[in-house]
Amino acid sequence: MNKVQLGQSDLHVTPICLGTMTFGEQVDEANAHAILDRSLAAGVNFLDTAEMYAVPARAETCGATETILGNWFAKNPGARQQVVLATKVAGPSRGMPWIREGAGMTAADIAASCEGSLRRLQTDVIDLYQIHWPERNVPAFGAMYYDPSKERSVTSIHEQLEALGRLVKAGKVRYVGLSNETPYGVHEFVRLAEQHGLPRVATVQNPYCLINRSYENALDESCQRLNVSLLAYSPLGFGLLTGKYDASGTEGPEAPKEGRIARYESVRKQRWGRPEALVAARRYNALAREHGLTPTQLALAFCYTKWQVASTIIGVTSVAQLDEDLAAWGTTLSPELLAAIDAIRWELRDPAI
Repeated sequence: MNKVQLGQSDLHVTPICLGTMTFGEQVDEANAHAILDRSLAAGVNFLDTAEMYAVPARAETCGATETILGNWFAKNPGARQQVVLATKVAGPSRGMPWIREGAGMTAADIAASCEGSLRRLQTDVIDLYQIHWPERNVPAFGAMYYDPSKERSVTSIHEQLEALGRLVKAGKVRYVGLSNETPYGVHEFVRLAEQHGLPRVATVQNPYCLINRSYENALDESCQRLNVSLLAYSPLGFGLLTGKYDASGTEGPEAPKEGRIARYESVRKQRWGRPEALVAARRYNALAREHGLTPTQLALAFCYTKWQVASTIIGVTSVAQLDEDLAAWGTTLSPELLAAIDAIRWELRDPAI
């Protein structure tokens, strides 16, 4: 895999990134370290985590994933220099009071969160520090419409950039990014950074997969023109696009209990658990089989080969899953297959938005 440059930064990463949100909930520390070992041996140089992980979010596991990564770095002293390490500062609590007090995300919150991540990760610097979700009100995590009456912002984008700038100046962060953002948000972060000499965002990490291509509805143009790189998360739609739920559905005695949607009721209540999302996933999975591919190969190749995507974040619970995801690299999709994918999207749109 040739490395790609993230935005205007000097970060060069593999087009596959290992996501780690399963570590500390579905994956214990020993197995997480085995996955990390295999990923590094396979040449993946990009790791993504967050202060609020593991997922599903619970007070008991908040910060657990970063701690597992930090312990791996301690066991493998040379590994930290071989990888680009990305983590995230959580936005407003969104019903998770263990993340921080109050509903906002102040400059002091950003600084304190960074210090906590550095400590848990056992590192002196974070290569890419991302805002996990916007401080202002936006339609995200399953919401479809912007509602100005819900605005409760207490920290302006300018203030957030100034806080991030202090972390960069102190040498604690190299570059900054966004996540779950909108075209307005990306543009405003770039505009204010350039206007005031503050850190320019290099990336945006948003959902992008066959059952959620909402990134292609204007945000892709914004990022292309502003040179902000997409880190595509949930390329397998929380497992829907692997085919594991095709026969059984996402709940009931036949549903695969190791799967996140089947295992966690909180996940079934989110966008990935919608009946419409499963209906669409079954269509794409059947299309894959018709063309001699596994559902996983189709879903990952779609992300791996799209011009919009700089790096695809894969999340796994075993070394076997990691190997399967890595093996999908190099899979090509014919023009006819891509046209069939677009035809399904035209009919079913983005059910997991």
